[in-house]
Amino acid sequence: MGTPKNQSVMKAFVLLRAFRRPDEWLTSSELSRRAKMPEASGYRMMQTLEGIGAVVRDARGRYRPGMLLLELSNSIDAQDLWRTAAQSILESWSQRLDVTVQIGVYEEGMVTYVARAGRPRGSFLLAQGMQFEAYCTALGKILLAELPEDDLKAFFEEGELVAFTPQTITREDRLRAELQEIRLLGFALDDRETLEDVRCIAAPVRNPAGRVVAAISFCDEADRLSEARRQEMTDNLLEAAAEVGRRIYPWCDTPPARLSGISGKEPTAMAHAGVAL
Repeated sequence: MGTPKNQSVMKAFVLLRAFRRPDEWLTSSELSRRAKMPEASGYRMMQTLEGIGAVVRDARGRYRPGMLLLELSNSIDAQDLWRTAAQSILESWSQRLDVTVQIGVYEEGMVTYVARAGRPRGSFLLAQGMQFEAYCTALGKILLAELPEDDLKAFFEEGELVAFTPQTITREDRLRAELQEIRLLGFALDDRETLEDVRCIAAPVRNPAGRVVAAISFCDEADRLSEARRQEMTDNLLEAAAEVGRRIYPWCDTPPARLSGISGKEPTAMAHAGVAL
């Protein structure tokens, strides 16, 4: 029998997770409803959290995350957290499928590679901690597809898209069209757009609220990652993404993303054509 869970601690974190934005002010009643707990219990718990600085209260009795949470977050190395939590998962999938497996996060218009497993593929030499352009990588396309329109517009305004290979998408309208397909399909492809001898497929890693917080990719030599093999690997990729999500957020049983209809629409040309892999 495992160690019993401390219910008070569990309830406290359920309430804290009920905040959806750092600038959001909510009453204890609103937080209790979101956390699906009795208002009286929520009220007492919020008083305790206020007392230790986990939340602050304004003159109208509304709460927002407090300084204690900021201090705790500053003590965390996000890249190390991803590596520690996900490395064994990446190594397992890399050995099982004989591919390179990577996790990337979006930082200031670039993809930061936070975890990696498997041998280099072709001329692929990116290591953990390195950054690369988002618009031509499968990881980056997943992350760009999740950006709000204002942030995506700012990304395109930063400068022109430079071609790394003849296959790199360098026109905004074409990349926007592909990002829309990615939103529908739930996965992205790098069809020799970063390196001519490497192909990659990526899927999102989501938090319990459904927001994309990272992306995971399978990469292989271009002549090995054929269209038929890519279709075989897609289910494995989505399973791997869900597995990473469960490891990072153990209180949430993250289901694998669906292959289509994520936005309530049917996939179009990219899905049926397989993006010419």
